Amino acid sequence: MSSKIQKNYRTKEEDEIQQLTKQISKISIKAQVPTFESIARGISKGEYKKIIIMCGAGISVASGIPDFRSPKTGLYANLEKYNLPYPEAIFDISYFAEKPEPFFTLARELYPGNFEPTPVHHFFKLLEKKNVLKRVYTQNIDTLERCAGVSENKIVEAHGSFATASCQNCGEEYKAIDIKSTIMSGKIPYCKYCEKGIVKPDITFFGEQLAQKFWWHESDFPKADLLIVMGTSLQVEPFCDLIKNVPQNCHRLLINNVEVAVNRSSGYRKKTDMGFKFNEKSNYRDAKKIGDCQKSIKELVELIGWNKEFKKLMKKK
Repeated sequence: MSSKIQKNYRTKEEDEIQQLTKQISKISIKAQVPTFESIARGISKGEYKKIIIMCGAGISVASGIPDFRSPKTGLYANLEKYNLPYPEAIFDISYFAEKPEPFFTLARELYPGNFEPTPVHHFFKLLEKKNVLKRVYTQNIDTLERCAGVSENKIVEAHGSFATASCQNCGEEYKAIDIKSTIMSGKIPYCKYCEKGIVKPDITFFGEQLAQKFWWHESDFPKADLLIVMGTSLQVEPFCDLIKNVPQNCHRLLINNVEVAVNRSSGYRKKTDMGFKFNEKSNYRDAKKIGDCQKSIKELVELIGWNKEFKKLMKKK
């Protein structure tokens, strides 16, 4: 056999090996791509021991919390008389300093005790009971995670909450119950110590620094083995950027009514390339469950095999 023929023969053989290697690689990657169901099995088998939750307003809708931006709600009508320059001005610290009344109108509606936790909130507590919850990072200010019994040290309220309050003049700290009656009576709470400052719930307004606990993410996220994102549009910085801080081998599950933070050619944070890759060939760790959060969590609990404990936990509410 001539050297030329041998060379061609070896090249063809090498090509076949290369093609076979690629096929095996594709099969291997496909087998590793997680799904809603496979993640449920993983939780059931105890494969995930440091689960981090990222959640937003979508998990609290079922509790009946009104959307102050929707013209369909009575709350919107109550706020309309204040002629807000834009709806979010209600959470602007500069606007609050001049006109605190709109915020306290909203506060009366949202104050702790007015609403009950949803199945999603109770799922967080169940994860804690199973000793697999690393932390819940919530954008919500409604304290429903606390109401569901999740331990305070397991919750990071990224945008603050109604749980505590402080004087805007002297910094004196208060608990929610200390100013509740004043707020509910339609009045503005003033500090009983300096008698000058307004006592504002410790919600992070636009123009304020994030709560110190938010920076726990710097040590939490690199340790996560499963990230569950639910009920959020992932549009508010810096919260939305947290999804990129988990390890490369950490599975990420989105439970939401729509896809969010999806990598596209001109899409989510192209410079970081760390958005969800549900529909990309390179995906090896992202899974999704699109639909109602409450129904999806009930389905997840069923697949895990925690139904009995979950129902028992729900009855305690």
